[in-house]
Amino acid sequence: MPSEAAAQYDFRPVTKADLPVIKAWLAQPHVAEWWDDPETEIAQIKEHIDSISVEPLIIELNGKPIGYLQSYDPHMEDDHPYQDQPFGTLGVDLTIGVPELVGKGHGSAILAQFVEELFEEGVPRVIIDPHPDNKRAIRAYEKAGFVAFDTRTSEYGPALMMARDADEEDFDA
Repeated sequence: MPSEAAAQYDFRPVTKADLPVIKAWLAQPHVAEWWDDPETEIAQIKEHIDSISVEPLIIELNGKPIGYLQSYDPHMEDDHPYQDQPFGTLGVDLTIGVPELVGKGHGSAILAQFVEELFEEGVPRVIIDPHPDNKRAIRAYEKAGFVAFDTRTSEYGPALMMARDADEEDFDA
């Protein structure tokens, strides 16, 4: 488990050179269970590199890529199913690609750090939408301060809608 004081993650934009690594992560069983097939996902991530509505990022720990994170603005996509969220809300998706790092507390620490950075930039609310059966992710998101507020089914499939608001009391993951 990462030391809460020591774990600092860096988030850098995805480049085309990162796509083979991300594709390999998407093929890992712990990722493939919750994401679409690697070919479909990697095509979408490649499109997102130049997108204004989705920001694809590589998560690094000590300079080493360990996962993928994307943030998106549901108000910038036509007919996005989460447009009912307050203006300024950003959604996030993440996965730890390195299997040896799963289940060690990185997911909640990554999410907590990233969300704090978004709040510092003025984002009022962050949402995340794990599959309701993805208990490991739900626990990690709760540990990062997210609270479930709805269940939905959309083009993306079943989702447990979870949110963390900037105006809540400070939270230490």
